[in-house]
Amino acid sequence: MAHRSLTRSSSDRVIAGVCGGLGAYFGVNPLVFRLLFVLLALPGGAPGLLPYLILWLVMRPR
Repeated sequence: MAHRSLTRSSSDRVIAGVCGGLGAYFGVNPLVFRLLFVLLALPGGAPGLLPYLILWLVMRPR
């Protein structure tokens, strides 16, 4: 079984590569995560922005 690690993408990035890294880890199109973060940010910012910033800090760059 191959070892996977959650890292930020250096090639599929718009801002920090968080959504690209999540997409690669889960095998999903990164656009799904981008839309999710945007939809969560609409009500006031914090529900989408805070998790994104935390993931940006915790995920290692690839």
